[in-house]
Amino acid sequence: MEYKKISVKEDFIRLDSAMKLASLVSTGGHAKIVIQNGEVKVNGEVCTQRGKKLHSGDKVEFNSNGFVIE
Repeated sequence: MEYKKISVKEDFIRLDSAMKLASLVSTGGHAKIVIQNGEVKVNGEVCTQRGKKLHSGDKVEFNSNGFVIE
């Protein structure tokens, strides 16, 4: 899988916000649903915490798409 690079200016970004920024979901509500349903992986493990803090180097996968935080 090829990972799209997402740049953030802060030390971290929340998982749901990062998914919107990467255009994997169109709304925060959609992000909440797919995260709570266990459809999202962070660094290879299923994550159900929509407020999980992502830092530089973290990889997110959803629906055969992925991105990495820079």
